[in-house]
Amino acid sequence: MTTHQVTVKLTIPFVAEISGVWQPEESERQAAWELYVELATRVTVVELGENEGLLREALSSLYTVFGTTREILRRYGPAVAPRVPPGHVTFGVLAVNVLNLSIRPLLSRWHPLLTAHEATRQDGTDPVTHERNWDRAAELRAEIEAVRKVLMKLAQALNEVAGVGDLITTHVPRQAPAAEAP
Repeated sequence: MTTHQVTVKLTIPFVAEISGVWQPEESERQAAWELYVELATRVTVVELGENEGLLREALSSLYTVFGTTREILRRYGPAVAPRVPPGHVTFGVLAVNVLNLSIRPLLSRWHPLLTAHEATRQDGTDPVTHERNWDRAAELRAEIEAVRKVLMKLAQALNEVAGVGDLITTHVPRQAPAAEAP
């Protein structure tokens, strides 16, 4: 079953733009759902505020996207990366290019730098304070934010292809718990 076509445009800062028409087959729709769930349930698409979270956790979460994406690609096989005419994209093309052009450069650069900084932590200094006092923390946060924006665009395309409700930006309003009856 062929689903509707989706126009995709992912701008990867300083590297490239991946764009084209995606006319997904059923296997790509299923793979899109799996990767969408992965992205929607990780910090990969959640904005990391200045004093929120840990940079190490953000990098580790991005790293796990590699394993999950590889697993999805292997499970669905060549069906998610068919040959397509110029101007068209596939699940495989999008997934591999986002990994190699956006996430990999971030991790290759920052994992060793953050590890070196972590090694300088003095006894008695908690890891959160040590990480937040790092003179390169703001720079890393900015690069994580740039990758997050790419992943959000990918997630939006995956969501459209999967044909599901928005799991990332739709929030259920919290209600105060009902008062207990006396």
